[in-house]
Amino acid sequence: MSVEMGVSHESSGTRNGSWARSVDRMVRRWLPALLIVLAILALWEAYVRIFDVQTWLLPAPSAISVALFQDAGLLWYHTRATLTEIIVGFGVALACGVLLATAIGMSRTLERALYPFIIASQTIPIIVIAPMLLIWVGYGLAPKVIVVALISFFPIVVNMVDGLKSVDRDMVNLMRTLGANRRQVFFKVQVPTSLPYLFSGMRVAIAVSVIGAVIGEWVGSSEGLGYLMLRSKPQFLTERVFASIVILSALGIGLFGSVGIMERLAIPWRRPATEDSEPRIS
Repeated sequence: MSVEMGVSHESSGTRNGSWARSVDRMVRRWLPALLIVLAILALWEAYVRIFDVQTWLLPAPSAISVALFQDAGLLWYHTRATLTEIIVGFGVALACGVLLATAIGMSRTLERALYPFIIASQTIPIIVIAPMLLIWVGYGLAPKVIVVALISFFPIVVNMVDGLKSVDRDMVNLMRTLGANRRQVFFKVQVPTSLPYLFSGMRVAIAVSVIGAVIGEWVGSSEGLGYLMLRSKPQFLTERVFASIVILSALGIGLFGSVGIMERLAIPWRRPATEDSEPRIS
């Protein structure tokens, strides 16, 4: 009995020690960055107060915090609209991007035919197309989703195509030696190889999709954070504008992190090295 209790206490102590090391490692990793951010905010606050900058010109971080609290209901209402546009538009971009990249990766003829159009699509200013979308598809969610998809799908396609082309030729030759056909080589070798590239494109796409949603709301909308900023500026509610920017930034960071979590779950063999496994210079 005493032996079992000793083993139990030892394992508990090991878990506590491991947890303490994890917390200590996390503090050492994030504390310097947090201190830098706090220093920037403190300098910003001091500048506004020392030079008596008017709130309508440049609100202090404290004023922005007050706006986030006082207008929480209004901001949440418009945040939901913008987040819906981002998620739906990104989903459309992801589906179209993966299909286009797959078609290009499986056929050189389709690559020669489609790739120029994909590149040309990024040379057309979205701000020019967005007003026409209101005429073509109506005044609702659809034009904002299309704008988000148009901005987001390019990095997805380009990165996945690069991934499909970066396959190890020796692995392809081995698969063909074992009797694999073109389709089997594509799905069992090229697609797994392209996944890290695809997620890299998704991270870029989810970040720029926030910009696409705001542009779509600026052109024509009755809700969303872009619409709220557009209505707040003429009223000199600059702190509300900055509060909307803070929320948009938080959305971008949160969605970016979500894609990173999806990548860890989808391709766990490609997890980055931990801090403990990184080489250190003594």
